Amino acid sequence: MIRRSALLCLLSACLLTGGLVRAAESAPDAMVKSVTEEVLTVLRQDKGIQSGNRQRAMSVIESKVAPHFDFSRMTSLAVGRAWGRADAGQRAALTDEFRTLLVRTYANALTAYRDQTVTFNAPSRAGEDGEITVHSQINKPGAQPIPLDYSLARSGGEWKVFDVAVANVSLVTNYRASFASEIEKGGVAGLIASLKAKNRSSGDARATAGGAGPHSG
Repeated sequence: MIRRSALLCLLSACLLTGGLVRAAESAPDAMVKSVTEEVLTVLRQDKGIQSGNRQRAMSVIESKVAPHFDFSRMTSLAVGRAWGRADAGQRAALTDEFRTLLVRTYANALTAYRDQTVTFNAPSRAGEDGEITVHSQINKPGAQPIPLDYSLARSGGEWKVFDVAVANVSLVTNYRASFASEIEKGGVAGLIASLKAKNRSSGDARATAGGAGPHSG
């Protein structure tokens, strides 16, 4: 669905949104910059994550990342037109399963973090809709920088991420294609079943492996 290297870059951007409680009143650009070094320090120093402990990685994501994502909006964008045909229960199920999928995917990528750094380009400006795109890039020694942009909008009085683009490829758009295929085969219910099966399979594989080593997700 997304290459592992791209997922790692995606995760790095997502983690930049951690620490919003401390920097909630800052402009998105300033907030992202203020928490970057804090998060990268955690990644560099946490031996458990470095050794492939995905439970530890998921704990970090749940506490620092997940609360600052608008998963409902992300899910609606990824599902597309079918979101309008889904009832309240289906929408809740879709959001829960997509959230689980993303958290586990980020955890897999987090365990692969080593020596990437993040730099920022010119500050973004809010569009007429109030949404802001923060531009950055992931740097890894011996490799070309990878552009990474993430979109934020105010939700519940704070900035929340609703899409991330790695090398100009949108996370939402990437999932939309696979979701559309599942919906075409089995409708919204079919997509929910597919996501549940994927999450269950991922959880079983992690348990069998004892939480060690990256999983392709």
